[in-house]
Amino acid sequence: MAVAPDDSFPRPASFGPGSVWADRSGHRSLVGRNQRGVEIPIGHGEGEINPGELLKLALIGCAGMSSDITLTRRLGEDFEMRLWAHGTSDEEDNRYHRIAEEVQLPLDGLTAEEIATVVTVFERAVAAGCTVERTVVPGVEVTHTVLGAEPPDAATLRTSAPQTADSDAPGTPESRPDEDTTPDEEPR
Repeated sequence: MAVAPDDSFPRPASFGPGSVWADRSGHRSLVGRNQRGVEIPIGHGEGEINPGELLKLALIGCAGMSSDITLTRRLGEDFEMRLWAHGTSDEEDNRYHRIAEEVQLPLDGLTAEEIATVVTVFERAVAAGCTVERTVVPGVEVTHTVLGAEPPDAATLRTSAPQTADSDAPGTPESRPDEDTTPDEEPR
């Protein structure tokens, strides 16, 4: 059963497959939702998951799902797997410079050659099939728009784009938000 946002706000024209939303539930707390009815409390409080943790979970969740079929062929239908993601954001840059993923698999009883094959098929499956990693690793342009603000160009608050050799250098007015738009969030 598809779920849609309540009518507190009009649904944006861009709402469709793949859309998710978050409703403010308190000071620096939100409830993230998808169209399948899943709700995730977002924040830094007890029982909430913060955005950095969501990013890391998205990466390892995608890696696990992307590798599941190929690992099932090698390890059997009911194999166990646990994925970990480690990393904290840099306070100065307010971004993650590195997220380290680790996977635990039942490798006991496998030969060195079989283990090497499992590692290879895992890496290939994730490289080919993990949309989240394929998006995050090279960098992704992220825009922030206030719906209903006029004129439309003024609605875009900030655009984050991957830094390239042709990009403005960090710290130039063109590449950073105004001083009064600095987020009030502690590092994750």
